[in-house]
Amino acid sequence: MPQQRKKHFLCSLLVTALLSACSDPVDNTKVITKTASIPGEVFLAENSPKKDYIKTATLTLSQHPLLEPIAGKISYNEKLTSRISSPVAGRVISTPITLGTQVQTGSTLLELDSPDVASAEADYTAAEADYTLAQKAWTRQQELFTGKAISQKDLEQAQDTLNDARSSLQRTQQHLKNLHINAGHSDGHFSLRSPISGTVIERNVNPGMEIRPDLDKPLYIVSDLKKLTLLMEVFEVNLSKIKLGQKLSVSVPAYPGTVFPASVEYIAQILDENTRTVQVRCDLPNPDGRLLPGMFATITVNSDPSDQAIVLPLTAIFTEGDSDYVFIALEGHHYKQRAVNIGLRLKDKAIITDGLQANEQVVIEGALTLRAEEEVEAETPSTSNKAN
Repeated sequence: MPQQRKKHFLCSLLVTALLSACSDPVDNTKVITKTASIPGEVFLAENSPKKDYIKTATLTLSQHPLLEPIAGKISYNEKLTSRISSPVAGRVISTPITLGTQVQTGSTLLELDSPDVASAEADYTAAEADYTLAQKAWTRQQELFTGKAISQKDLEQAQDTLNDARSSLQRTQQHLKNLHINAGHSDGHFSLRSPISGTVIERNVNPGMEIRPDLDKPLYIVSDLKKLTLLMEVFEVNLSKIKLGQKLSVSVPAYPGTVFPASVEYIAQILDENTRTVQVRCDLPNPDGRLLPGMFATITVNSDPSDQAIVLPLTAIFTEGDSDYVFIALEGHHYKQRAVNIGLRLKDKAIITDGLQANEQVVIEGALTLRAEEEVEAETPSTSNKAN
């Protein structure tokens, strides 16, 4: 019996060994394969969280700045500004018109009691009487000469007297006219009037004040604030980019985000040797009166409508070495790095002169995220083996 059990055990052991010899060996090696990365290109997976940081835009051509923004200052338009003084001496007898008042051409600003005006009116009255008397005398002398009661010399003398009286009358009339005083008035009053329409922006006179023509300051300054002048200093290296009639964009701190139009009106013919700049005067419309003389402004000089280029925000550009790059967006979350040339780099944008074309899709936000992803893909091996 023990011999039989031993025989059954050896048979079972033999069967087990044969089965093990016939079976295939177990392969415990697992191969993991990954798509090989392409230099300068990035592939984002469909479920990649980095997609949320990528923003693209279609490229278009547009007008662009020709140089960096220029600092300027808003001033009165001198062609529409008048500094008004009194041509005669006198004492103010009315309440002077107040600051901020809108006046028209010929509006009375103040009235004076003026000895100068009284003297001019008296001169006119005397000249008028002399002319009347000389005219009568000449008429009488002409009748006498016709009757041969006087000589030719007497008639010519009467004619000379009449001519002198006429000249004196015309001179006194013109004096009154220059003072805007109607002939025949004799009250000695003078009305100071505005020669232009506009706003009273400065007043240097008070009731009862004694006025003289030689005062240091004008009594009034009147200006049309609907049309202002913008002054800017342009460096000589940029002077070729400024032309008469050129359109400008103006912004002021008082109204962030608002752009006011202006145009170049005059380019000075003298260079300041100390600053190497040329002063440029620009016409600045101000129909709503929001802009004020004395304000500082930032001026953008734009290209002509026919001169267009691609303008990108600086967030779309990254620099490596001496070159600038952007990422072009392809299909299927595929992005390709491309070198570009920058013509002018501003505070928040750049003008591209080469490397891009209109209608291409470019990454305007998240370029650095893609660049970091590109480096990760380059460092990750394409194939790796792991043994279990």
